Amino acid sequence: MTTEPSTRTAVGRGLTTGTLVAGLLAVCLAQVGLAIPATLNGLFQSDLHPVGSQLTWISDAFLLPVAVLELTFGLLGDLFGRKRLLIGGASLLAVGELVSATASGVHQLWTGQALAGLGAASLFPTSLAVLAAATTSATQRARVIAMWAALLSTGGFLAPLLGGITATYGSWRWSFVVVTAIAAVSAAVSALFTVDSSAPEGRSLDVAGQLTIGLGLFALLYAIIQGPTDGWASPSIVIAFVLAAAFLAAFVLAEKHAKSPLLRLDLFRNRAFAVASVVAVVGMFAFLGTAYSVSIRLGPVQDQAPMRTALAFVLLNGVALAMLPLTERLLRTVAPGLLLGAGLLLMAAGDYWTATLPITDTAFTSLILPLGLVGLGFAITVSSITATAVNTVPVRLAGMASATTNLLRDFGFTLGPAVIGAVALSRAASSFSDSLTDSALPQALKGAGAAVLEEGGPLAVNGASAASPKLADLHPLALDALGRGYSIGFVVCGSAALFSALLALVTLRGRAASRDESSEQR
Repeated sequence: MTTEPSTRTAVGRGLTTGTLVAGLLAVCLAQVGLAIPATLNGLFQSDLHPVGSQLTWISDAFLLPVAVLELTFGLLGDLFGRKRLLIGGASLLAVGELVSATASGVHQLWTGQALAGLGAASLFPTSLAVLAAATTSATQRARVIAMWAALLSTGGFLAPLLGGITATYGSWRWSFVVVTAIAAVSAAVSALFTVDSSAPEGRSLDVAGQLTIGLGLFALLYAIIQGPTDGWASPSIVIAFVLAAAFLAAFVLAEKHAKSPLLRLDLFRNRAFAVASVVAVVGMFAFLGTAYSVSIRLGPVQDQAPMRTALAFVLLNGVALAMLPLTERLLRTVAPGLLLGAGLLLMAAGDYWTATLPITDTAFTSLILPLGLVGLGFAITVSSITATAVNTVPVRLAGMASATTNLLRDFGFTLGPAVIGAVALSRAASSFSDSLTDSALPQALKGAGAAVLEEGGPLAVNGASAASPKLADLHPLALDALGRGYSIGFVVCGSAALFSALLALVTLRGRAASRDESSEQR
């Protein structure tokens, strides 16, 4: 596809309207796909009856391929052209969502979400790279990155609205059908209007790097997710942690000796890029851990209507779009450390506040201010991370930098449900078991409660005791235990955001170097 001057827009000399629309639609689609499962957790629990860690795996089946394969797709875009990956990623996501929509059990749902995650793994880095590579100035890059981040958050709040509406007036399956349709539109727009770009100079496939990082991240996440169910000291979990450490160490060695590494480790010598990378993992872990905790609190625990969960996610994700003009200005005028630190401090304050809310408080008004703080902080943070990382590397490394930033951000996203689910459910199970032992309930009822806990975990006890009159006396104990567990989850998220804020404020005291300055230094 040619790039005639008549197709250029005011966004910049190198960026056409078609490319801009395709890139923004692609990242919005990928984020809708990522966020949909979390908004439907309550319906999955009541319809498919997942036990133990199976509910967590529904979200992480999508997130795992995203985290594992984003670097590879960033490389493939550099080698073979980013337009193909936009089309192929949207098409694969459509197939995965269609498989999910027809799921008759949790295992088919996992399969569909894994396929959709493969598509999103292509869309996240490619959408940013195709836009960043076409920019011609720091001002233009700030504007485009702010728009990209805003559409990322737009997908985050459209997903719960979609989930809430379809679940209220139809079925959770229709949510996946609608996402399939959006994916088809995205593939068509990319095919028709995207101006292709690539950066193949000096780049080639890095099989050793991809295998080692893929196996290492999978082993690590498997251990974290399955730990509460299998037991942290069980052989399978210990072996998974050992394998994770071994493969990740092998990845570092492979990248040091690769002629064309999947990830250039010398990028991390740049302080701004290195700090943004750490914050991307820890800060985004805090955000999605918060979102996951909110979805479990409102859905499986409190059994509130899907639209209530949808409104909560609007608070978490909808602020970024409204803040787009301000975010763009802040990216150009405020030092990155101050901007990142401020956003993360807001997230921490919102998490700590939410942790104090009793689980018996079902009023939505109680969540408005604390979740609003988290959403405001996320809107500032996600744009700052992306701009800090991408603006500090030469233009020829835009694809690698955007893929790395996306991988680290989405690895943090993947850790959110995994770690918070593990921490909260472990704490809830222990609390319920202690309360059950100390209670004056009949021995037969205690035995029934212990049996349900052993088979399905505290969420299963909560659901069964709410539905069965024979187990009704167990419900207050289960509800209180889950409240304690997920309060700890909010505290963990707040502490992670606070750590990231202090790191950014201490280490990023000045203004990040522009991409042009970085290029000269290299």
